[in-house]
Amino acid sequence: MRGRWFVGDDIPMNILSRLSTKTLHFFKLVSKDWFNLISDRSFAKLQLKRSEPVSGFFFQEVFEWSDDADVEDINYIPIAGEEVNVCQTVLDFLPDNVVILSLNNGLICCRTTFPNSHPMIYVCNPLSKQWASLMWPGLPKICSIALAFDPFRDSMDFTLIALRIEVVETHGGEVADEEGYETDEEEEYCFSFHIYSSKNRSWRESNESCKCSHTVTKNKGVLVDGDMYWLIDHAYGVLMFDHHNELSCLVSAPIPPREFTYTPEMCIGESQGKLNYVMISEYGLQLWVLEDHFASKWDLKFCVSLDELERENLTVLFNLEEKIQRQSSRMVNGWKDPSEVDPLAFKDGVMLVRVATSFYLYEFGKGKMKKLCDVSTLGPKAVFSPIVVPYTMSLAPVE
Repeated sequence: MRGRWFVGDDIPMNILSRLSTKTLHFFKLVSKDWFNLISDRSFAKLQLKRSEPVSGFFFQEVFEWSDDADVEDINYIPIAGEEVNVCQTVLDFLPDNVVILSLNNGLICCRTTFPNSHPMIYVCNPLSKQWASLMWPGLPKICSIALAFDPFRDSMDFTLIALRIEVVETHGGEVADEEGYETDEEEEYCFSFHIYSSKNRSWRESNESCKCSHTVTKNKGVLVDGDMYWLIDHAYGVLMFDHHNELSCLVSAPIPPREFTYTPEMCIGESQGKLNYVMISEYGLQLWVLEDHFASKWDLKFCVSLDELERENLTVLFNLEEKIQRQSSRMVNGWKDPSEVDPLAFKDGVMLVRVATSFYLYEFGKGKMKKLCDVSTLGPKAVFSPIVVPYTMSLAPVE
């Protein structure tokens, strides 16, 4: 009778699937029947349909003056509870030191640190500690590899999208920008796409390509309703790639760059099945939602002025307008000077933002900032274009 209660019966599946992922993970220890049920792919797919809140952010430093070596330490910043204990051992179950590439629906894509004579790519579930590996496809290190794992519209298989970035044309020589700083000659970039299917276990190059006068920044792909998006620098917009139909397009930013006196700081993320574009500028903190990528149609869902943002967070924020004015887009040896206010990652209405030398959680709609940790906790290079991805727990299997 006990066996029949679990096999072919929707009642226990529907009841258990309403519980949190963390609770279900511990429930696997109750009995063999519970372990088999909760580990079943159909149960994992059912449980993924419920809205699981963001549990934290993965954070990894980057060497600001080198493209030849990687920082090995990975920090996990949980956001629940009053005390925040940053953990550095979450991915220690993997056989190599890794660099985080992408994350969605509870799975993380990462690669072995460089230099490495036999680089590998890993896709893993930090909760279950399951992982799969494949050889690095022979693409340049600077490729942005994004994980597309969408059990709501696809199977439980995953797809990897490698965004290859090449400089195809340059114009002129060194010029002075509006503030008098010397900048590099204008470049044009070509984006091409390589696709890996875990079902077929093979890579193929797409015929699709796209050109742009700017490159990607904070270049962790964001999956939204089957499409992958990358943020383009200098407030230019986002790059979209539909890997099902192999179509790409450039989506203009909600506000044209020429409308700003100072270059804004931005990040993108997913919420309620839509792409969200977070922007901090002289106009305040804004949250835009993409309604139509082909028409570059955005809706403004949230806006708060810098003065109001300060009043709501008096112990954290002050002289915001002055700090925004000091934020420079000047490049030094290919790296952007760190801003004093930098939105790093967004997911489901919550944002990780660095203000000076501290990191805060900001919840849209509540207006309050919660301090999570200081730069010193995460490392001396934590202000230089770090790798940051939001993490939501899931029971998704990796095979």
